[in-house]
Amino acid sequence: MENSEIIKIAATVIALAVAIIGHEIMHGYMAYRYGDTTAKSAGRLSINPLVHIDPIGTILVPGLLFASGAPFLFGWAKPVPIYIREVIRNGGYKGAINVSLAGIYYNFSLAIIASIALKYMDMGTISSYTQYFIVYFTLQSLIYNVVLGFFNLLPIPPLDGSHALAYFAAWNRWDKIVNFYNSIERYGMVILILIIATPASNYFFAPVRYIINFLAS
Repeated sequence: MENSEIIKIAATVIALAVAIIGHEIMHGYMAYRYGDTTAKSAGRLSINPLVHIDPIGTILVPGLLFASGAPFLFGWAKPVPIYIREVIRNGGYKGAINVSLAGIYYNFSLAIIASIALKYMDMGTISSYTQYFIVYFTLQSLIYNVVLGFFNLLPIPPLDGSHALAYFAAWNRWDKIVNFYNSIERYGMVILILIIATPASNYFFAPVRYIINFLAS
């Protein structure tokens, strides 16, 4: 394997890890700001990647997608423990919504930062493996943070968008919506698999590609 391929793989793995692990840490950090110390007490606000690795979501799923030549890698870290009742007690449903969306805030913020950084990089003067790694890592950071941020916005359990929408419904006492999410929660993973593993994925990847191309242009 050529050095350039090794650099690409390393940059991709690190960019994906930063995206998914940081996503989970931000949930715990936002909950901590609202008085919930569960994640902190469990040592899950640490940047040590070993405490966040999920064997399936962090290793197996991205590995299978990479081996199959998927257009994007996807994965998840071990969920950060949160006691949402404490968050609601201190910050109300607004606090619960912010905790739900904290990882998405993080992902889109990193994507924007990567987009700005790429605009200041001269792709024609890459003269070392270190520069090549930095450029490729920045590009992959843009891609995977958009993918994760957009995907988690989908209002399908157990994704963050569904939690935020359910808390917003509870805040406004839209009981039918709350009951609806409670009733479909057990089927959430089945729905997600159907989206990812069928032609329906094209409807997901189309806006993702548009956002990535817009930020990278």
